Amino acid sequence: MKKAKDYAWKMLPELLNTEGISGNCDKVVKLMEKFAKDLKIKSEQTYKGGLIIKLKGKNNKKVRLLTAHADTLGGMVKKIGEDGRVFLVPVGGVAPFSIEGEYVTIETTKGKRYRGTVLHNNPSAHVNAKLSKDERSFDNISIKVDEKVNCIKDVEKLGIEVGDYVYFDPRVEVTKSGFIKSRHLDDKAGIVALYGAIEYILRTKKIPEYETWFYMSVAEEVGNGTISMLPENCFEIAAIDMGALGDGQSSDEFSVSICAKDSTGPFDYSLRNKIVNLAKKNKIPYKVDIYPMYGSDVAAALRTGIDARHILFGPGVDASHSFERVHRDSIDATTELTIKYILSK
Repeated sequence: MKKAKDYAWKMLPELLNTEGISGNCDKVVKLMEKFAKDLKIKSEQTYKGGLIIKLKGKNNKKVRLLTAHADTLGGMVKKIGEDGRVFLVPVGGVAPFSIEGEYVTIETTKGKRYRGTVLHNNPSAHVNAKLSKDERSFDNISIKVDEKVNCIKDVEKLGIEVGDYVYFDPRVEVTKSGFIKSRHLDDKAGIVALYGAIEYILRTKKIPEYETWFYMSVAEEVGNGTISMLPENCFEIAAIDMGALGDGQSSDEFSVSICAKDSTGPFDYSLRNKIVNLAKKNKIPYKVDIYPMYGSDVAAALRTGIDARHILFGPGVDASHSFERVHRDSIDATTELTIKYILSK
């Protein structure tokens, strides 16, 4: 089990540093394909760009599907201001205050890349008395491009256009105390738990109880991730996604968080109890929680009409959709619980 946990933990920084905004995930999908190839297992892409890995089980008449999403939040160029500033719209649930001061990369459709910083339109406290009082919005923050630009034409000459993707720097840092700080732990922390489970099963030659699909989706942040290529004989679907931390929550950064209910409704009660009992039996630190403002790939799958029991569990990630943080203990707990779930009846 330790090797699987080490494998998952060590792959996380590379995954976090690889770009993949909803709708434009080619780079991160290629990396996940490489991970699969290194493990000597086949993977297949969906037409939407997601990745599926399949393992045969003792019972192949039923499919147990585990899903995590590789897509992240980001931005897209909305318009170019008269003074050469570049305005953006969010891709996914990005709050304006959470990206102010962030370094970004704008990628043009021709592959050119330009650096910039997201700032208030009038960002100097020495000349703007209202700076600290202005509520941030996508109208009063914009990208100051790190090029000699002073007007729309200057920016257009660079090849920057409406619709170009804007990547926020992840700023990955691994601390000696066992934390990873970075943007986009939602849900790359869940992805590594899936790969840790795959590594364990292949290395130990253990056979899952049922045929098991690992579905890495690429559009969860915009609400339509795991909705295609679902097997008709899928009887259980589990999202391995971040646990929501904050005031009123029981989850923390050191346990696996098991969701009883999110904004779309309760999860399957019997399956939730099974997951809790697996954690108890194997002495895996866990917390049961409710996520009041949260949706997942499970919710997306259920909208297709799939007749399957459903659950969500994953690492406890602090400061979701902002400067996120998780401890290795939580990744380890999630990886172990994922393995125990796959091998259970």
